[in-house]
Amino acid sequence: MLNQFRFPALFLFLLLLAGCRAGGPSTPARTVASFFSKYDGREGFKTTEWSADLLQRLALVKAAKLLGGSELTNAITGIRAAKVISFAPTSATARELAQQGLRQEAEGILKGNKYEPISVGGAAGSDYQVSVRASGDKVSEFAALGKLPDAADSFVLVAVDGNFTRSQVQALAKYLPQLVQATKL
Repeated sequence: MLNQFRFPALFLFLLLLAGCRAGGPSTPARTVASFFSKYDGREGFKTTEWSADLLQRLALVKAAKLLGGSELTNAITGIRAAKVISFAPTSATARELAQQGLRQEAEGILKGNKYEPISVGGAAGSDYQVSVRASGDKVSEFAALGKLPDAADSFVLVAVDGNFTRSQVQALAKYLPQLVQATKL
């Protein structure tokens, strides 16, 4: 009779244990938005949001015309919103977070949400791995993973919503390191 209760009790114990683990702070985020929410304000993290108003867009378009021509200009005008979260370990606790797989968590989110990696030519753009959510050549979102210059174990996730072509994303991605630096992260 005692054996009848062992399996259900063991099963219940394992369910409770799994529930406790899933509710803890180290639970991996499932979406890009939940990743930002999970880490925003935590030690070592800085978040910047940008929503393209008309004056900002006009200034960026002027700069883009000087730097990269029509693909970059069109990419900038296609941006609806962008978020950047960066991480630079500032303590032993923060370093542990980097060692626990912060980058792997973000990569898993992109794979799990069907972001498709694309290649980005050029030396500056190669610092970031860029992935898109697209239907054919139409891109509605892209995300890029990279590092901060001169910061060991650093991490950057850029998430951009808008209306782009793949070539426009590639043109914009070449300037991501400079854009991230310009946000004063």
